[in-house]
Amino acid sequence: MELADSKKPQKRFWEPQKSGVEEIPNQLFVAYEQPGIMRRAHWHAQVEVNFVVRGYVHYQMSGHRAMLRQGDMALFWGGLPHQVIDTDDDSFFIAIHVPLVHYFRLRLSAELTSKITHGATLVTRSPDGTDTGNFERWANYMRSEEVAKRDHAVEELLLRIDRIQFDPFVLHQPAGKAFGQTEQPDQQSFSNISNICEFIASNFRHDIDSSAIASSADIHPKYAMSVFKKSTGMTLNEYVNLLRLSYAQALLMKEEINVLHVAMESGFGSLSAFNKSFRKIAGMSPTDFRRELRTRPSLVGQTLGIDEPLN
Repeated sequence: MELADSKKPQKRFWEPQKSGVEEIPNQLFVAYEQPGIMRRAHWHAQVEVNFVVRGYVHYQMSGHRAMLRQGDMALFWGGLPHQVIDTDDDSFFIAIHVPLVHYFRLRLSAELTSKITHGATLVTRSPDGTDTGNFERWANYMRSEEVAKRDHAVEELLLRIDRIQFDPFVLHQPAGKAFGQTEQPDQQSFSNISNICEFIASNFRHDIDSSAIASSADIHPKYAMSVFKKSTGMTLNEYVNLLRLSYAQALLMKEEINVLHVAMESGFGSLSAFNKSFRKIAGMSPTDFRRELRTRPSLVGQTLGIDEPLN
């Protein structure tokens, strides 16, 4: 009896040292696994798509909660802190982290796009009968070394996300948060944003400014700032800062180097600037963040300190 009990499915805890998404802002990343309960919220510079194959995944987002059940598909901006706070013993999901540039290829309404980039979670509970098989295939293709397979999977995934708006869906939004206006980029704007994102992803650890970023896209700095803000809801500085904070988070998860070294390696000019920015997104100092990550949660269902009703 004891041997049989030991083989029962158990809840999994997320191991931050094994994560890689925080370091690769301009790459596709796929997790195809049992979801893990997280010690602390994390963030990354990709849009995240979740599909629950079985069981459930309960998230604490920035300002709201979202419960995803079997067959649900969810879409949210990973640049805001989010945390798996509970899951079933036998849950399984596919999490696809899509580079920001692909997000603007979607044909969602400008209002919906804006709400997602400002923290809303889009959940469809009208599953396509082919979703399970398709998501499994896309996950396998996206992890392939064949570029054609990866590209094909991305194209199909984007089309599936586009179809969400034609069926009933739920939009969980942070309470009391005002949403700025964004605009759907035209073909030229999309090309400019693509060049901007690629340049920033390759150079955020260095001292870069709006002039250098604009030069990479062969456009004027004021236009670069304008088109990026209108399309993403973020300023260029905010996006650069997000990538630096995400990279710093990865170093804190995996490395034993001191906090000053983390700040310098991540592109911050000073320790004080790093500490200020990190506290703003994480709600604690980098040192405390690292310490909490290494302490396994004692209670399932802990939150980020926000008491929100369960959705």
